[in-house]
Amino acid sequence: MYEPIRTKSVHSMAEQDFPHRSRAEELDIRLAGHLTALLTTLDELRALTPSDALDDAADRLAEQVARLRGGDFPLRARPSGDDRGRLPSLRRRAHTLAGNALVVANSRSDKAAAALAAEVLRLHDDAGKLATA
Repeated sequence: MYEPIRTKSVHSMAEQDFPHRSRAEELDIRLAGHLTALLTTLDELRALTPSDALDDAADRLAEQVARLRGGDFPLRARPSGDDRGRLPSLRRRAHTLAGNALVVANSRSDKAAAALAAEVLRLHDDAGKLATA
């Protein structure tokens, strides 16, 4: 009654051998991305408002990114301009990125990255309260 199917199934094509990343590898990549974006934002903030706390956090972020990337340190941002009007938006961005990094670090049970992200989150939460006061 019905003619047999002569082409390969789309389901069997999906079973081909090609490299897949594990969940842990995907989380490493995502966490490294969030931490790199946070590092870039901190570098911009450091240029506008020099601070020992920001310097220390940026150095530790660079070390965490290097650890996640197998020893490759991230490129550091060279901030441009002296527009202090960007401070509130940079602080909000740093707060958001630190929160994202904290979520991913907790997902992969990375205590060192989670502690650092929480520290940066608190640092910018306090800075945001001071800026609006």
